[in-house]
Amino acid sequence: MLVTGGTGFLGRRLVARLLAAGRTVTVLGRTPAPDLEARGVRFVRASLDETAALHAACAGVETVFHVAAKVGVWGRHEDFFRTNVLGTRTLLEGCRAQGVRHFIHTSTPSVVYNGGDLRNADESLPLTTQCPSPYPVTKAMAEREVLAANSPKLRTVALRPHLIWGVGDPHLVPRLLARARAGRLRIVGDGRNVVDMVHVENAVDAHLLAESALISPTPLAWSAAAGKAYFISNGEPVVLWDWINELLRGSGEPPVTKHISLGAASALGAICEVLWRVLPVRGEPSMTRFVAAELAKDHWFNIAAARRDLGYAPRVSMATGTAELIASLRK
Repeated sequence: MLVTGGTGFLGRRLVARLLAAGRTVTVLGRTPAPDLEARGVRFVRASLDETAALHAACAGVETVFHVAAKVGVWGRHEDFFRTNVLGTRTLLEGCRAQGVRHFIHTSTPSVVYNGGDLRNADESLPLTTQCPSPYPVTKAMAEREVLAANSPKLRTVALRPHLIWGVGDPHLVPRLLARARAGRLRIVGDGRNVVDMVHVENAVDAHLLAESALISPTPLAWSAAAGKAYFISNGEPVVLWDWINELLRGSGEPPVTKHISLGAASALGAICEVLWRVLPVRGEPSMTRFVAAELAKDHWFNIAAARRDLGYAPRVSMATGTAELIASLRK
């Protein structure tokens, strides 16, 4: 099988599990991974806008796990569109040309962003078309194309894991800790917003279960998961700022106590967005309107469909995963 983004946090865990199961793995990525090649992985160095490389990478492959994406809360729409939409489209074309049978797409719950709270949200919510960040919009466009591509010859499914975390996470937790240590972290809103997260091993489970759900004895046999999207989480919503402060205390840092209102954070985000557009500033703004909403509003999801159609059942609990993460941070 082929794993795009196989050198990332989720991708590496997925590749490791596939190798442990004795599967033959090809990884497509932009950065060489000699450690993976040493384990027998075939590495294709390419980006998602290289059509010939993507088509070649699909040759002889039964399943594609499309994990790669341009992720972030800030940037030019055309850059996100090129990777997330055109790259996914090209990969789907390569799958059809090479006879790939199963396509598991790593999406995001942000595809249903509507600017409000999401409580017990399920897959009936419409895909977003308006968002202050280009990431959710372009991921929604990509997911729509993936599900529309579903057919008896190429079965597709989209997974929406929310806030993937765990030991080795290079994104979510390190950013939180860095901002806290620099004195730049503030509780946005009243600090009681509830969110869902998913431990990385549970996210890997969901991907492997999705592949199994697409496989059937004959090409025409029915699959409950084909052509559908699924929210993936730990199924244990937490008060976001309580969880963040638990991590901070566990790693020897003082908890966050200072607040900023959602209105003030949104206004600050709007100002930062303007400055980042007109000035030659590198990196992402310290605040955006999208980030303000994500840090202040409820975002938790109903995973009944994944349980029913995929047989998904989170194995690593929030308590167990958090204890492991804190122990790692202490080291």
